[in-house]
Amino acid sequence: QVQVVESGGGVVQPGGSLRVSCAASGLTNSSFDTTFVNWYRQSPGKEREFIATMTSSDSTRYEESLKGKFAIFRDTVDMNTVHLQMDNLQPEDTAVYICHVVGQRGGHYRDFWGQGTQVTVSS
Repeated sequence: QVQVVESGGGVVQPGGSLRVSCAASGLTNSSFDTTFVNWYRQSPGKEREFIATMTSSDSTRYEESLKGKFAIFRDTVDMNTVHLQMDNLQPEDTAVYICHVVGQRGGHYRDFWGQGTQVTVSS
């Protein structure tokens, strides 16, 4: 069973940077051919917003409007951990940042959600 846990949220001043991480335990022993690690964010009263994705072959894709502010990359030690680097944060970036892992084998998919980590941008 895959478990997804986010970490690294907190309070940061406008213009600051923060890195959140997504640890997906159990992926190594899974039978998936391909996995996708997706980052989303959700603010109160707003729809969940896609930020970026990374595949198990390290291909990445970003929401076009958020490019330049976010960078997704894999941990060099623990290959089942994917980080999201966030720069020049502004109050409108305040949200719960949520990791979503999708495993694909043949034509079948399974997905796993984390609980999210709160990021607050405030002076």
